[in-house]
Amino acid sequence: MALPLTPSRTGQPASDCRVLGLRERKKQRTRDSLVAAAHDLFLRQGYARTTVDEIAAGVDVSQRTFFRYFANKEEVALAVLADAEDYFVECLRRRPAEETPLQAMRASITRTWQVMSRDEGSGPGGVQAALELIDLIESTPVLLAAHLRRTIEQEGVVTAILAEREGLDPAADVRPRVLAAAFGAVIRVSHLSWTADTAAHAAGPDGMIAIIERHLDQLGPALAGPWRG
Repeated sequence: MALPLTPSRTGQPASDCRVLGLRERKKQRTRDSLVAAAHDLFLRQGYARTTVDEIAAGVDVSQRTFFRYFANKEEVALAVLADAEDYFVECLRRRPAEETPLQAMRASITRTWQVMSRDEGSGPGGVQAALELIDLIESTPVLLAAHLRRTIEQEGVVTAILAEREGLDPAADVRPRVLAAAFGAVIRVSHLSWTADTAAHAAGPDGMIAIIERHLDQLGPALAGPWRG
C-alpha cells in the first residue's frame, strides 16, 4: 500500500483508501501488486533481464494493463522510492511555518523513514524494499540515471515549496534552490554511506535515519565553517 498522504493513481490520498470505491481500491491493489512483483523479479534476476511481460505475468494481468499504471520498466522499478519522495514533499508542505527551511526538511525526511518503518509488511512501500532498491539503483546505471533525473525534478518542487514558505521569489533569491540541491546531495551521500556501513546496514531504517541525521549535522559547517583545525 502506498505511504499515507502519497497521491495514488486515482488522484486521491492513499490515506483515504478506506473511503474509495471498489474500482479505485482494486486499481490501487493492482498497482501495489505490480510494484511488488517487479521488485521481487529485479532482486532475483536483475533489472536488465526482467521484462515487462514477466512483471505483468507475475500479477496475472496483461502488458496493456501494466502500461495503464506505469510508462515503462524504469517507472515501476523506482516506484517505492518515488512514493517515499512524494510523501516527503507532502510532509514538507505541512511543516509548521515557524520552522527554518532546514528544520522543516530534516523533520520531513525523518518522518518519511519512520512511517516506512512503521508500515513495513503492509505493502510494497516498506522500508526494506526501499533499502533494497537503493542498492539496486547504485548498481544499475540506467536506474541511477532515471533516479537522478527524478531527483532534479524533485529539487524544483522543493525549491518552490521553500520559496513559498519564506515568501521569496526563487528567480531572484537563490537560497531555496541551493538548499534543495544541497539537501538532496546529503540524502544521496547518506544512502551511499548506509550501503557501505555494515553496522548501519544491519540496523535497517534506524541505521539510515542515524546516518542522515549525522550528515545533516555537517551541512552547516561544511558550507560555512573552516575545514581545518
